Amino acid sequence: QMQLVESGGGLVQTGGSLSLSCAGSGGAFNAMAWFRQAPGKEREFVATINRGTQTRYSDSVKGRFTISRDYTVNSVYLQMNSLQPEDTAVYYCAAVRFEAGGVLQLPFRADEYDFWGRGTQVTVSS
Repeated sequence: QMQLVESGGGLVQTGGSLSLSCAGSGGAFNAMAWFRQAPGKEREFVATINRGTQTRYSDSVKGRFTISRDYTVNSVYLQMNSLQPEDTAVYYCAAVRFEAGGVLQLPFRADEYDFWGRGTQVTVSS
């Protein structure tokens, strides 16, 4: 059974930093990504990284957030700097099932991802 488990959320002041981790198990993944959902809003794409370590970011986090992954432990990370109150949300890890033909894809739609974690809360106080 393939699983994703996030960790690292918390409370931080405006301008601060947080690092999120997501540990995958049960199989290999193509793209691994982070999404977020604020209260009363739809889930939105944050960043994704493929097996070639190419990345893609939403405009709202570009230059502030960095996504990375470690294949040896099947994990993906999100370093968040210069956090703003509008970054407050539940952050979800997502992954695409491994298929040889999709290793370089960088999907940004939630429905393109096969597996999801339960989420971790990030709160940025003003």
